[in-house]
Amino acid sequence: MPTKLSVNLNAIAMLRNRRDLPWPDVASFGRIALQAGASGLTVHPRPDQRHIRFLDLPLLRALIDDEFPQAEFNMEGYPTEDFLLLCEENEPEQVTLVPDDPSQATSDHGWDFRKHGDFLKHVTSRLKSGGMRVSLFADGDADRSIMEMAAATGAARIELYTGPYGGCYDNPEAAERWIEKLGQTADFAKEFGLDVNAGHDLTVDNLPALVKRIPHLAEVSIGHGLTADALEYGMAETVRRFCRACGQAIS
Repeated sequence: MPTKLSVNLNAIAMLRNRRDLPWPDVASFGRIALQAGASGLTVHPRPDQRHIRFLDLPLLRALIDDEFPQAEFNMEGYPTEDFLLLCEENEPEQVTLVPDDPSQATSDHGWDFRKHGDFLKHVTSRLKSGGMRVSLFADGDADRSIMEMAAATGAARIELYTGPYGGCYDNPEAAERWIEKLGQTADFAKEFGLDVNAGHDLTVDNLPALVKRIPHLAEVSIGHGLTADALEYGMAETVRRFCRACGQAIS
């Protein structure tokens, strides 16, 4: 099956939040993305609400339920009690747990599964009891033992942190090395029954090589690069371009 695209709306929300005005409208851009072929929408509601606001969540949930029931809602965040309650209130199909400090600009590393395995096991069990699939943020160069620990939490998926790969945009040799590291980690994850997502600094240019090396890649979550391209190509055409880069037959 081709890799699915989940459009991260954080950058759209951040642009909106620069002014006390209702545009750009996050739900409207989510609708455009889903109409153009995206398989889902991703948000990261941080405690300071610097991009996605808590009031956005029920609107996006309703958009998917009412107009795109085949699509998925993915909520990403550090599993504080407040975040878990937001998940339980808005019932995303997938929850991606990240080891972020609230002050971080963006997620930039995977979980330490040795240190936080028991904690993640408890949180994963709670979310699964609510019918939510759990994905855990993981470093792209994790070894086999790390993936075994990730699987022991009971999560269904990992999300490979692809930031270092995206940072090799001007260094083809380094990009090839990172492709192989990511591929090996994905292979280890598959060995232990984990499905694999990926995200961070993925572009139309670097996606095809990643998808080729990881043919079982289930989903990519993309926001910054996609939003930047939308300034040039428009949101709908940009989503179609990213879907094609994922290997989808989008006209």
